Amino acid sequence: MTSRERVMTVFAHEPPDRVPAWCGSSAEFWIKAKGELGIDDDERLRVRFADDFRRVWPRYGGPEVKLVEGATYATPFGIQRHGLGYGQPMGHPLASAGLKEVHDYPWPDPAWQDMSAIRGEALAWNRQYAILGGDWSPFWHDAIDFLGMENLYVKMYEEPAIVDAVLQHVVDYYVAVSQRIFDAAADAIDIFFIGNDFGSQRGPLLGEGLFRRFILPHLRRLVDLGHAYKLKVMMHCCGGFAPLIPAMIEIGLDGLHAIQPCCHGMDLATLKRRFGDRMVFNGAIDSHHVLIKGTPELVRAKSREVLDIMKPGGGYIAGASHDSILEETPVENVVAMFDAIQEFGEYT
Repeated sequence: MTSRERVMTVFAHEPPDRVPAWCGSSAEFWIKAKGELGIDDDERLRVRFADDFRRVWPRYGGPEVKLVEGATYATPFGIQRHGLGYGQPMGHPLASAGLKEVHDYPWPDPAWQDMSAIRGEALAWNRQYAILGGDWSPFWHDAIDFLGMENLYVKMYEEPAIVDAVLQHVVDYYVAVSQRIFDAAADAIDIFFIGNDFGSQRGPLLGEGLFRRFILPHLRRLVDLGHAYKLKVMMHCCGGFAPLIPAMIEIGLDGLHAIQPCCHGMDLATLKRRFGDRMVFNGAIDSHHVLIKGTPELVRAKSREVLDIMKPGGGYIAGASHDSILEETPVENVVAMFDAIQEFGEYT
């Protein structure tokens, strides 16, 4: 099987030739891995890890984004952030806003995203790999940026119309961007990949009632958009969010990444038994206690344990239990994980 065939077989909940491998990496780890492995080419490193996925993005072609003093990043909605990676918001511009102020906010124009090269970039892999596309669409995090997390929860009870309006504008933008991506390149893309973290170490960040009231309708919009273009839809979601999975299945979400077995309620055998015939699980090899703190021997053993639980019957993609392998992760441990996936992931 090609990588693409292997992955799409998994999404059909049938056993492929072997479990597909997923490699998400921070830029810092990627540089370190290339140096330690003596590989100077990104594609060669992906091949070394037997990564079955590739991703394409549009290019930003809008107005210049100016960072304020101290900011290290700005979101598409102009929220300035500071810190490692994408950082944390330096302010919450709609924290005290009324409905008119929400509607009058300078929302970005989806046309600022340039789609002209995206189809060619996707086809450059000759349909050998499963291609991820679409906007990341982290609308839950954007709502937190706009309103502040505690304030957002309060407004869900006291001013639900404000929360609805913020989410509507944010998701309108993401839907429009992804629709433009798919109009340009859906025939070259396989999976609409989005990301929203609804879980913490101890459980969901909001109860099922609030999730269904405020979040699920917008998540459904994104899932329906992907399906309208005949794409599978997979969402990255950190933490212990198992009580929310039935609602995600109801709206047709196809896959979840990157399952964290050390979080409350995320026992792998239970997840596989309850949902494995209806949801593709991606990840599940413990980044925290195994990949970062373990030895190559422990990584190999634990990877095999996860594969033994998750691979029967298909519906599983193997990889780390975090969206990005972090710089502090030993390269030899990552190599051991991907080698174990190849060794123990075959279907007989």
